[in-house]
This record gives sequence, C-alpha cells and structure tokens, in this order.
Amino acid sequence: MEIDIPTTVKIASYAGAGFCIGLGAIGAALGEGYTAGLANQGLSQKPEQSGDIMKNMLVGQAVAESAAIFALVIAILLIFMDMSAPNLLTAAALLGAGLSMGFGAIGSGIGSGFPGGQACLGLARQPSMSARLTTNMLIGSAVCQTPAIFSMVIALILMFGMDLGSSPVSPTWAALLGAGLSTGLAAIGSGAGGGLAAGASCEGIARQPESLGQVTTTMLVGQAVSQTPAIFGLLVSFILIFKGFPETASVVTPMALLGAGLSMGFGGLGPGIGNGLAAQGATKWVSRNMAAGGLLTRTMLVAQAVSQSTAIYAMVVSLVLVFVVI
Repeated sequence: MEIDIPTTVKIASYAGAGFCIGLGAIGAALGEGYTAGLANQGLSQKPEQSGDIMKNMLVGQAVAESAAIFALVIAILLIFMDMSAPNLLTAAALLGAGLSMGFGAIGSGIGSGFPGGQACLGLARQPSMSARLTTNMLIGSAVCQTPAIFSMVIALILMFGMDLGSSPVSPTWAALLGAGLSTGLAAIGSGAGGGLAAGASCEGIARQPESLGQVTTTMLVGQAVSQTPAIFGLLVSFILIFKGFPETASVVTPMALLGAGLSMGFGGLGPGIGNGLAAQGATKWVSRNMAAGGLLTRTMLVAQAVSQSTAIYAMVVSLVLVFVVI
C-alpha cells in the first residue's frame, strides 16, 4: 500500500501539537495552583499584606506559565507551519518536536511554583523582605525554566534545523523520536528538582533574613547540579539528531536508537528530582544554622554526586546503544 506522505505529515504535526500543549499545560497549572495555595495561607496569617502577597502570587504564576507558553508556541507552529517538501522523516521530526516540548514543560512549570508559593508565604512572615523575596523567587524560577528551554531548542531543531532529504528513513525516524524523548523526559526531573531548591531558599530567607547571601549561593549551586540530568538528555538528543546512520531494513537498529532516547529520558527523571531534594535540605537548614553552611553545602554536593550516578548509568547505556550496538 502506498503511503500518502502529505497526509502522514499532517497527522504527525497535529498529534505532536496535541501532545505538546496537552502535556505542557500540566506542569504550569500545578505550579500556579501551588503558588496560589500558599498565597492564601499567607493571606490568612497577615491579611494586611494582601497587596504585596497578591502581586507576588501573580508574578510567580506568570513565571510558571512561561513553560506552557513555550509549549503553546511550538504547538501553533506545528499546526500552521508551511511544509513545502515533506517526507516520512518530517513526520517523525514533528512528532518528536511535540513530545520534546510537551514533556519538557512539565517539570519547569511545577518547579517554578515552589519558589512562587514560598515567597508568598514568606511575605506574611517578613513583610520588610518583600523586594528581596521577590528577587530570589525570580532567580530561582528562572533557573527552573532552563530545562523547558532545552526542550524548546530540540523542538525547533527538529522542526526547522535539519535537512532530512538525504537521510534514510530507517533508522533515522527512530533517532528523531528518541531525540525528542531524551530531552523532554529528562527535563521533567531537573525542572522540578530546581524548584525544590528555590522554594527552600525563599522559605529560609523569610525565616532568617541575615542568611540571604549564603542561602542564595547554596540554592544556585544545588540548582546547577540539579540541571545536569537535563543537560545529559540534551547531549544524547544532539547525538541522535546529528550523527548519521546508514540505511537498514532491520528493526533492531531503530529500536536501539529509540531505546537510547528512552534510556536517557527516563534515566534523568529521578536524579533531577533527587538532586533537588538534596539541595532543598541543604538550603533550608543553612538559614537555620549559618555557621554550618560549609558543611551542609559539602554534604549536599556529595549526596548529589551519588544521586547523579544513576543518570550517568543511563547516559552510558544510551551511548552504548548508539555507538556500540549499532
């Protein structure tokens, strides 16, 4: 049976758009709801601060919303983009783009809600720290958005940055889908993990304003390590996209490439969240015992290194599937 290529490409682009905004809306909504929930808690404790708390809530929700906006942009592009010379690889690339951005927006949306909510609650405890809490919230939330940006970069490369005319359909189709899944899934853990550290930072500053500098430093170091699983996912995606693969009629090679993307994507989920939990604990307790800041930071880094090892295992398996098995 002859394949209707234009119709197949349209199906893939529409399905990719649906996955993109459908999945992308999950995280932003949860993050915004968390921010609003703690804002209400703060308002019940200090109603006279309603103006500052309300403004902080809306700013925090706006940042959490940005991940869903990224997904909305990619979804609209997938629906309306002009495909002058489509082929079967175009279909795989468009579906991979939708999956990358859709999954990639989940963690960033959730993660951005943690500092937003804790900043609102902190304003009720320390009204005089309003400006500094908002600044800290914005810094922490911005870092949470980086995994979603990684996912958007992969989505845009899959949509616009490739010449698919000379590549063999098999196994390239699997490499393109694997690339979208690698970054998209890995971004979930890093986005949420970074938010845990940022939320603890806002909580700590509200409890102990003098700890602002030390707490912010610990937060940023912990967030940096939490982002590495998403970076591993991005690396594997780049390899799958830009490494050429010889044509094959075997199903084994495509499954190896798809497996490489799944390995790194799922393998980055736990380490990203685990690193965030370690950073959350260190950041939280630095504010309560500033003298132990160095010890807490060292312990956090050692713990994150151990947690990170599982993401490295997943990346090793991905690279073996790409470079050894094939």
